[in-house]
Amino acid sequence: MSRMLSTQSKGVTLLIPAALLWSLGGLLIKMIDWNPLAIAGTRSGISALIIYFYLGKPKLKWNKIQVAGAVAYMGTVLLYVVANKMTTAANTILLQFTSPIWVAIFGGWFLGEKTTFKDWIFVIIVIFGISLFFIDQLSPEGFWGNIFALISGISFGWVTLLMRKQKSESPIQSILLGNILTFLITFPFMFSQPPTEYSDWTALLILGIFQLGISYILYSEAIKYVTALSSILITMIEPILNPIWVFIIVGEIPGQWALVGGMIVIGTVIFRGISMIKNGQ
Repeated sequence: MSRMLSTQSKGVTLLIPAALLWSLGGLLIKMIDWNPLAIAGTRSGISALIIYFYLGKPKLKWNKIQVAGAVAYMGTVLLYVVANKMTTAANTILLQFTSPIWVAIFGGWFLGEKTTFKDWIFVIIVIFGISLFFIDQLSPEGFWGNIFALISGISFGWVTLLMRKQKSESPIQSILLGNILTFLITFPFMFSQPPTEYSDWTALLILGIFQLGISYILYSEAIKYVTALSSILITMIEPILNPIWVFIIVGEIPGQWALVGGMIVIGTVIFRGISMIKNGQ
């Protein structure tokens, strides 16, 4: 029992900093004046190097699950960046974070991790809280950006499912392969007027090293110890952290509804984390 509690605690402990690092994405991507596909490819290229050196000697098996995880990851990061440039950050974040719905729907069939009624309550409350958080910023504009953001959410759900499927192996291998594929596919776009500002390249380095590289190393370790749905629900604090960075850097204060929504999400995530550790879920 004590071993189960320790592994659950380790999983939750790794998920929190992963979500913190992911939350840097929205603000930094908006700051970079470059083709969105070039941004996605460059940060993935940097991330691939970080993960490669972390692994020391990657062992790519090229089996169906590993490759499917890489393709789902590539879809997630590409569509997220494109959506960020085509619609509002609020729309992008809200639609991408429909991902727990897809994990809840397919987790039982694909992983044998049954979604309980209690799990669905958690999912609904968290998405409701995020909706409140961004209610003042949501916009019907940017139709295709919204579509890409929604597909990115579906892709991210499958990234989590496919990584969890590899829990007894090395889930990070799929992320390494996904970053390499993303870099290769977007390479031609990197020649379209690359940024010249020092701040742009600094932002790209932060995105590649921290927001993708280190964050997914943490996430790939955490997902070995917690269910796919639990891992994705705990990291739902990411969209709440994103505007905090905006407040710190830009000084923009969240509105009343944002504060209410933020408290709902954070409270639900904390409750979920504590219940996971206590019950070994």
